[in-house]
This record gives sequence, C-alpha cells and structure tokens, in this order.
Amino acid sequence: MHTNPIHSTSALDLILIAGARVIDPASGTDRTADIVIKDGRIAEIGPNLDQSAADRVIDAAGLIACPGLIDPHVHLREPGGEHKETIATGTRAAVAGGFTTVCCMPNTSPCMDSPEVLGFVRQKASKTASCRVFPVAAATVARQGERMVEIDMCQRAGAVAFSDDGDVVQSAGMMKSIMTAVAHTGSVFMQHCQDTTLTNGSVMHAGSVATRLGLTGWPREAEEIIIERDARLSRATGCSYHVQHLSSGGSVEIVRRERELRGNDGVPFTAEASPHHLTLTHEACDGFNTAAKMNPPLREQSDVDAVIEGVLDGTITILATDHAPPAPEEKYAPFDDAPFGIIGLETALSIYAEVLVHSGRMDWPAMLALMTINPARLSGLVRQGLGAITLGGPADLTLIDPDAEWTVTSDQLAGKSVNTPYLGRTARSRAVAAFVGGRLAMYRENPADLGEFRAPNAEAIPAGS
Repeated sequence: MHTNPIHSTSALDLILIAGARVIDPASGTDRTADIVIKDGRIAEIGPNLDQSAADRVIDAAGLIACPGLIDPHVHLREPGGEHKETIATGTRAAVAGGFTTVCCMPNTSPCMDSPEVLGFVRQKASKTASCRVFPVAAATVARQGERMVEIDMCQRAGAVAFSDDGDVVQSAGMMKSIMTAVAHTGSVFMQHCQDTTLTNGSVMHAGSVATRLGLTGWPREAEEIIIERDARLSRATGCSYHVQHLSSGGSVEIVRRERELRGNDGVPFTAEASPHHLTLTHEACDGFNTAAKMNPPLREQSDVDAVIEGVLDGTITILATDHAPPAPEEKYAPFDDAPFGIIGLETALSIYAEVLVHSGRMDWPAMLALMTINPARLSGLVRQGLGAITLGGPADLTLIDPDAEWTVTSDQLAGKSVNTPYLGRTARSRAVAAFVGGRLAMYRENPADLGEFRAPNAEAIPAGS
C-alpha cells in the first residue's frame, strides 16, 4: 500500500483507493473496484476509475476495503477513570484496530445517567477522539438498579442505547419498567447478564481450575437465568434486547430458542460474542494469571465451541470487543483483588479472522457483516449511513491486509493499557488504514508496525455523529 504521509491528509482531499477487494455486507457487494472519497463522502465506486484528479492515490491491491468497523461495546473510562483509559487513547486504540465507530459504556464516574454527563462525553469526543463516539446511557441512576433514569431525555441527549453494563439490573420489576420506557423510544436495552445472588465473591469460572486454585467459582447459571428472565420481559414489553459478552454454551441455546420463537418479524433479540470467549478457556487463569481475569469469566472448551457454533448458525449476530482496560499496575494484585477486564480493540480483528475465516468456518463477507452492518442496525446508526459503503454516504472505511502477520507486543498497542493475554501471540490479518469521515485517521505502510495516527477534529466528525 502506498500513499503520502498521514499528516498531510484532510477530509477535503480527493482520495482514490485503487484495486481493493470491496466488501460491503449490507449490499452484498464483493468485487474488485476503486473507491473515490471526496468532501468526506463516497463519491464513486467502480473499476479502473480515472486517477488524474485525485490528490492521493492508495494502491490497495491485495487489500480488503470494507465499511468502517463498528464496536457497540467499549469502555473508554472517561470521565473518572482516566488513569485507565481516556476518550483520546481509547479511540486511538480503536482506529489502530480498524474501528471507526465505538459505542461507549456508562460505567464512568460520574455515571453516564444524565444529559449533562452524556453531553460532556460527546463534547470531549468532538475535541479528542480519533473515531466516532456514541454514548450508551445508564438505565438506572448511578447504575444502582433502584431508580430509572430519564430515558427520553437521555435519548435526546445522544444516547444510542441503554445499559447498566458492569452491573445487571437485578430487579425484574425495575427491568420491566426500563424495557417499557426503552421500547417507547424505539431504542435497545443491552444487558450485562449476571445474577449477583449467584456470584458473590466469584472471581473466575466455577470449574476444575477454580477448585485447584482455591478460588470462588462463577456458575454459568448466573448468566443464563438473567437471559431467560429478560426474554420473557422483552416479549411482554416489546423492547429490543441485546445480550452482551455471551460466555456460556447454555446461554447460546437460550438465545437460539428465543430467536427461533420470534422469527424474522418479532421484536429484535440479539447477542454478541467477544474475542476472548471464542479463543480462551478458564485454563488461561492457571497460575493465578490476572491477565485472563474478566467478567463474564472464561469458561470451558465446550462453551467456546458452543459460542463459535452460535456465530456460525446466526444465533450470535454481532462481534464486539468489550474493551475494558485496567490501569497497567492494577493487574499485579493477587487474583482475588485484581480488577476484571482486558483490552480488545487492537487485537479483535485478527482474532476473529483466525477463528472464523482462516479456519475455513466463515468467509470475509459473513464475518464483516457481524462487525459493520449488524452493530450499525443494533445501535440505530444505519440512519446516519454507517455500517455500509454507499454513494454519497460517509467515507468511513477500513482497509484490511488479510494475510499480514504481526506480533502482539506492548509497543504495538496504541491505547493506555496493555493488559491482554494475547501478548506474544503471532496474529494474522490486520487493519492497515482507517478513514473516518474521509480523513485518514490511521495508516500503516508496513502491517507489522504500529503505524501513524491522526485524531480528526470536531469539524470532520461532529460529536455523537
């Protein structure tokens, strides 16, 4: 891939991406073509387009050009957790991984439970973010499950979904009230599925490794019971419902059954997988390895196999990251005391490609649908033209080198945290460029290098848009 240095790019440049394999799952496109970007939008798509008027030409032969990747489940930690991550560093990690849009979770301090805090996040993103940032509002005040937020006001303030992520809405009565209000807005509720009465003191999966290490186990039923309960409430209220970071084989079966019951015309009931739940088991926690401590926990190979099967058969329709960075020093605590969470934005594409595409289980168009148009539909972002490559639409694009090999090392990570159990892993496939509103936000001349970055400004990416 050849182009001019990233520091000279502008959303007003006329850029021609030449000879890419253009994959747009939304339209079913999969062909070799050129793409012209003008004034931040897709101006032309076709073979052998005239290059003479272009300010920049990017040779994309051998690369995939797809809609900018969208992650509906990211923790940016700001406000209140800036020692772990910030909007600036988290979105830099996002574009490093090929993501041009992220939806950030509300477990901040103060919590994103009011128009004022949502406005702060949107404003800060407009000044510092490298990609588009859409906030997910809390469903209850301070995420304590006791008093519902002003759902309508939070939606008007820019919330694209509602969730108490990091905590479950434990009360069925409160959950029904929330779903009724969210259904009225036409938005979606995203649930962190964890019955806390079953997980008091739990730090990892309830299995042989926890027994051997003398740690308190976290049973699958804690996740499954909440999904079962909420499926009934979703049907009763007509609320679109989304299962976050699904980890249990039993949960896959519950979601599969519910989706079959509703059919294509029913109220949406969706689920997402995270990279670590497709690749790692509780064995990764052996030796008290806090890098593998996460919520929900890593489970057993049977669960991994079931989650993969759920992706393949369409039960799980979204691939997210649950990027949840701790401060680097926090993970050095004893296993019981160390925080949950790992990073995911920078490694997700490679891990998903390895498990799904390079294994022969799925092709690129099918996998990219789960990272582009499906999360755009979940969060209502299709109304803004995101998740697809369309003439006149926003030029949010990701260029992927499907055969690139790189090693996951701390100096290859662009975010604030480096906590990942994948350190030292040789990965295949990597994003080599990310366009946000027509601006080249990330570029790698060599896929094995960290690359160059430029944070688009507010004029290029309006806040919350």
